[in-house]
Amino acid sequence: MRMKMRNTILVLIALVVVLVLSSCSKSVEKARPAPSWVKDAAIYEVNIRQYTPEGTFNAFSEHLPRLQEMGVKILWIMPIQPIGDTNRKGSLGSYYSIKDYYAINSEFGTFDDFRSLVNEAHKLGMYVIIDWVANHSAFDCSLAKEHPEWYKHAPDGSFISPYDWTDVIAFDYSNPQLRKYMTEAMKWWLKETSIDGFRCDVAGLIPVDFWENTRKALDSIKPVFMLAEADTSALMFNAFNAGYNWRLLDKMVQLRQGKINAYQLLSFIEDYPNDYPQGSFKMNFTSNHDINSWTGTEQELFGDAALTMAVITATVPGMPLIYSGQEEPAAKRLKFFDKDTIHFAQYSNHDFYRSLFELKKRNSALWHGEDHDRIIPVLSSDSTHAMVFLRQHKNNKVLIVLNLSDRPLTLSIPDKKAEGKYNEIFLNVMVNISPSEPLELEPWGFRVFEKL
Repeated sequence: MRMKMRNTILVLIALVVVLVLSSCSKSVEKARPAPSWVKDAAIYEVNIRQYTPEGTFNAFSEHLPRLQEMGVKILWIMPIQPIGDTNRKGSLGSYYSIKDYYAINSEFGTFDDFRSLVNEAHKLGMYVIIDWVANHSAFDCSLAKEHPEWYKHAPDGSFISPYDWTDVIAFDYSNPQLRKYMTEAMKWWLKETSIDGFRCDVAGLIPVDFWENTRKALDSIKPVFMLAEADTSALMFNAFNAGYNWRLLDKMVQLRQGKINAYQLLSFIEDYPNDYPQGSFKMNFTSNHDINSWTGTEQELFGDAALTMAVITATVPGMPLIYSGQEEPAAKRLKFFDKDTIHFAQYSNHDFYRSLFELKKRNSALWHGEDHDRIIPVLSSDSTHAMVFLRQHKNNKVLIVLNLSDRPLTLSIPDKKAEGKYNEIFLNVMVNISPSEPLELEPWGFRVFEKL
């Protein structure tokens, strides 16, 4: 009897072990992979209208060699289709009020001009994605007359404008013909202009299954990079590769305002990669077209901490973005509905961004969308005012040390995992990191080290 009981217990233990091992062997649900060229890329948002006095594709193209030299790999170009006239805001209207999904805005140039821009970018090893507005159209878009059933309607039968966007009307994605039209239009742009993907406006307002089906259709033509203006994990499995890291921006603003400290920001950064499925990632930024025009410039938001926050966006998990003019830096809020040319003169931040973007390309520890796309917190003598962390992949290490306060810091790093000889990238000098050799940091200072 005892032998039987013993055998029964052994069988039960074996079953438990098998169940545990099988559950552990299940792979983590992963996102649809991005093209291989995305993993080390920095992205640059292009505002064609405001970029040059001419506001054209051809005039912007002259800046391509400079942007390539700065380390930019992906160009995200704001909407390039014709803008609606009905209920137009300002003299030129919103880029996001699309009148014709198969045409080019003539103020920017011609189809041939745009194709030429894409070709020149490709020759320089860069990639191009365009902004796609699938949630709504202009009032005078031909679809509103030809297919009013493709739109949402109020009880009185009138079109519905989302939020306070009184120059546009919302589509109704319960209509299968609208879905087919929008997917075919995106396929057409991919084939006819050789672009490399899309940034999709307010993607979270559109059903996930539409995006998933459209992604399959686009990838059947060529692998594309898909960026969602959203921060929703459901979109990141089979539709998009990346979404907006709005919460990181909010946390950095809160830190600059004194509402949180360095340790609280570090804890947030340590945790947020868990929001998305493995293989997808977030886009990090201190500015973009919405922030600049409606909230404030990077100087307004961060003051003398602006470059420190930019270092964070380029070294924490995710893809760094800079908006048109930040390399100058951007000193004004650009008008959204009228002409307001960016004043380029000194490109004062060019070398700063080049150092960060080239660092990312050289070091697999900083690549996004990988299973090691996370930070390793490092112990320091002042976790309230300083944020110190490692990025590591195998033997590749990058150490980031930031003074997140308005006073000078003398900082000791007694953490063995950070010890060793490094090259400090902004000074190009060798530095030994050890508990007995403290680091000096200016107010809002940053020091970035590449392991030798």
